[in-house]
Amino acid sequence: MSHSGTTLVLIMAIAVLAPLLAYGVSRRLPVPLAIFEILLGILVGPAVLDWARPSELVDGLSELGLTMLIFLAGYEIEFGKVRGDTLRRALWAWAATLVLGLTAGILLGGGWTEGVFIGVALTSTALGTVLPVLRDAGDLHGRFGTVVMAFGAVGEFGPIIAMALLLSGRGAGESTVLLAVFAALTAGAVLWALRPRPPWFSRVIARTLHSSGQFAVRFVFLLLALMLGASEALGLDVLLGAFAAGLITRLVLAGAAPAYGSQILEKVEAVGFGFLVPVFFVVTGIEFDLGSLLDGGRSLLLLPVFLLLFLVVRGGPIWFLAPRDLGRKDRGGLVLYGSTALPLVVAITTIGVDDGTMTAGEAAALVGAGMFSVLLFPLFALKARAEAGKEALPADRGGGSEAW
Repeated sequence: MSHSGTTLVLIMAIAVLAPLLAYGVSRRLPVPLAIFEILLGILVGPAVLDWARPSELVDGLSELGLTMLIFLAGYEIEFGKVRGDTLRRALWAWAATLVLGLTAGILLGGGWTEGVFIGVALTSTALGTVLPVLRDAGDLHGRFGTVVMAFGAVGEFGPIIAMALLLSGRGAGESTVLLAVFAALTAGAVLWALRPRPPWFSRVIARTLHSSGQFAVRFVFLLLALMLGASEALGLDVLLGAFAAGLITRLVLAGAAPAYGSQILEKVEAVGFGFLVPVFFVVTGIEFDLGSLLDGGRSLLLLPVFLLLFLVVRGGPIWFLAPRDLGRKDRGGLVLYGSTALPLVVAITTIGVDDGTMTAGEAAALVGAGMFSVLLFPLFALKARAEAGKEALPADRGGGSEAW
């Protein structure tokens, strides 16, 4: 068997083993599944056993996994709830986070060039990682879940925009124009998605949903490919296209097949969480530069500093700008979920290392801090929610959603 084949078999073996470990441990400690996937990836990777190594095939699947994670995060956004005062607070919180993050990054990196990578990484929220935790805890569709979704969506989408503007290597003017073009394309796609679909569209979805045709699933992946292609053609990060594709897909399915939307999502999630997303997290572990971190010195010292900065830079503004109807414990849970970061941290540090802007040690410290945030912050958030009694928060004004 080729080296790529052996690595892929190990990755899928870890993908099967990780849920078993998470299930066994969950009776005492609800550890996020991604942690087991990353740690087992480190174990079989070059840093420890050296059984698995990156390859072109594996890296390609890993990029698809990250894309699918961002797509599913975009799909989960419910426009009917994520708006009004909560959305405004989320936007202001992220703007304050960006200022704090760039300031901290410049101070730690010794200048703008390196500091901007650190600063943008500190502004992210791992919404795609947090949502399964919220869903498993039964908090996703309540008021608390809606608030987390709003702050998390801005924390996912904002850094992607910042990456396009600040990390692309182009001038600010050119990047702004390209973003405007992409925004216009996305707006056009949204308007198209909101238009009623012809009757035959719904009939084909219903007839092929449980057959080999799978029209709806294929159509979803066509939308994803189109948005990825649009972002790639404009020289923007494909994650921007993935997030936009998730938003558009929800609108299309809500209008064309409201009765089958949950079933279609289950099938798409099966592809994502059953195959591609685990590949991303395992490969993150395989490629993690443990040696640079364990060599000691500045890199090792930076890890707890970055972990603290996730809480201060991202969590601080969230605490002060959280909706007023959240109690103290729920506000603390929101801060912890909002400060959880990893997928975009991996993407940003990869760009920084490839460009020669960041050292391997700094990247390992940032990714390591992201790993600890995924392990610790959701656990503490769940505890905070448990102490709050998971009581229902006051009903939204205006019949279930906030007024603009």
